[in-house]
Amino acid sequence: MVKNSFISGIPQEEKNKGSAEFQVFSFTNKIQRLTSHLELHKKDYLSQVGLRKILGKRQRLLAYLSKKNRVRYKKLIDQLDIREPKTR
Repeated sequence: MVKNSFISGIPQEEKNKGSAEFQVFSFTNKIQRLTSHLELHKKDYLSQVGLRKILGKRQRLLAYLSKKNRVRYKKLIDQLDIREPKTR
């Protein structure tokens, strides 16, 4: 599973749940769960709203991380296989 390989890839001092990487990882897991739920339940509009909120939170965290530490951001994007947002 992706979860175990990612957790072991995080250095020991960054395994705290407050780090931006861990939060993005957690949001990514929630997004994957909600996406698979919505494939079965297409009219579950409350879950759609929740998914959009989590996507926004993850997007803001990734923007913060890319400004603060570009190397950690790139590594996280590669590990979680997330597309980079389009720049305007």
